Amino acid sequence: MLDTERIRRDFPILDTGIIYMDTAATSLTPEPVLEAVMDYYRRYNANVGRGVHRLTRIATEAYEDARDKVAKFIGARTHELVFTKNTTEGINTIASGLHLQKGDKVVISLLEHHSNLLPWLRAKHRGVDIQVVKPSTGNRSRCELTVSDFEDAIDPDTRIVAISHVSNALGTILPVREISKLCHENDALLLVDAAQSVPHLPVDVKELGCDFMAFSGHKMLAPTGIGGLYIREQLMPEIEPLTVGGGAVETASFVDYRLKTANERFESGTPDISGAIGLGAAVDYLNAVGMGNIKVYEDGLTKRLIEGLKTVHGVELYGYDDDDARIGTVSFNIAGKNPDDVALMLDDKAGIIVRSGHHCCIPLMHYLGIEGTVRASLYIYNTGSEVDKLLELVETVA
Repeated sequence: MLDTERIRRDFPILDTGIIYMDTAATSLTPEPVLEAVMDYYRRYNANVGRGVHRLTRIATEAYEDARDKVAKFIGARTHELVFTKNTTEGINTIASGLHLQKGDKVVISLLEHHSNLLPWLRAKHRGVDIQVVKPSTGNRSRCELTVSDFEDAIDPDTRIVAISHVSNALGTILPVREISKLCHENDALLLVDAAQSVPHLPVDVKELGCDFMAFSGHKMLAPTGIGGLYIREQLMPEIEPLTVGGGAVETASFVDYRLKTANERFESGTPDISGAIGLGAAVDYLNAVGMGNIKVYEDGLTKRLIEGLKTVHGVELYGYDDDDARIGTVSFNIAGKNPDDVALMLDDKAGIIVRSGHHCCIPLMHYLGIEGTVRASLYIYNTGSEVDKLLELVETVA
C-alpha cells in the first residue's frame, strides 16, 4: 500500500485545497524532482559534452546518469534511449525518419491521440496507405479493441504499426504484447505511444516486443519539455534524425558530414539538461514508491470511482470497467450537460480539477457520437475521500 499522506507532503500545490484529477494531461511535480532541477542550476549549470572543465564534466555525468536511470526504468539499454522534448517529438522522429514510400502501409487504431495520428497522415501525401483499426463487435461506448481486430489489418504489406499502449481519452489498455506477435509474423515494425502507460504501470520494451516507444516526462512527475524515445539498437542506423547539428556530428566539412552513432545522433543542439536530470529524479521517486504498488493503489481508486459513477442517474461511462484492462483515467458524460460546463462546476464548487473536451482524439469522439467527455485521471497523490467528493458533486450536478 502507498503511504499517501507522506506522498502528498511532497506536492505543496495540494495545500491550496485543490483536488487534482488531471494527471493524464500533466502530473504534479514533487519536491525531490524540483530540488534536482534547481541543484543543476545552482551548482553545476553548464552544457554537456562540450568541454573539459569541471562544470561540464559534472553536468555531463548527471545527464548521462539520468539517461541510464530512464532506460533501465523501461527495460532498455542506455544507448537505446534518446531524450526528446515529449511523446509527440518522439513519434514524429520515427514517422519522418523511416522514409515511408508509396505502397508502404501504416496501421493505427481508433483510439490514437492526435500525436500518433497526424505524423502518419502527413505521410499520405507520399502515397502511404493508412489503415485504422476499429472495434468489430461489442458496445460502442466501450471501444474494446481485441487482437482479432488487428489480425486482418496487419499483413506482409505493413511497414509499421503505431498504437497507444493506453488510451489517453478512455484509460483502456491495448493488448500490445499480442499485437507485437502479429507484427513479428508479418515482418512489420511496432511503435508504442506509452505516454499514458509508463507513469502508471510496469513497462518493459523487451517484454512488449516493440521496436520504438515514446513517452513524456510531464505525465510521470517530471518537468515539462522532456521525454524519451526508445529505438531498438539494430534500427538506429536506419532512422534519419529529425534534426541535425552540433553535438550529433562526428565530423563535418563544406561537402558532407558524418553523424555519431546510437542515441547521440538524435540529440543535436543543446538538450534540456535540467529536464533530463528532473526525469531521472522522477524515475527515482517512482521506483521508491514501486510501479506495482502504484498500479494496485490506482486500481482501487478507479474501481471506487467507476462503481460510484454507475449509481448516478444520467451518467454515461466510456471505456472498459475491468481493472486489469485500464488505468485510473475515467471518461464520462452527464445527460443534458456540456462537458466544459461540468468541469467548471466541479472546479468552482469544490476545486476539483478535471479535463473536459475531445482530449486530442477528435476521430474517437466522432465514433462515439459525442463532442467530448469529462475526464478524471487519478494518480499516487489522490485519495479515496477525494474520489467520494467528486462523486458527491457529480450527483449534485446531475
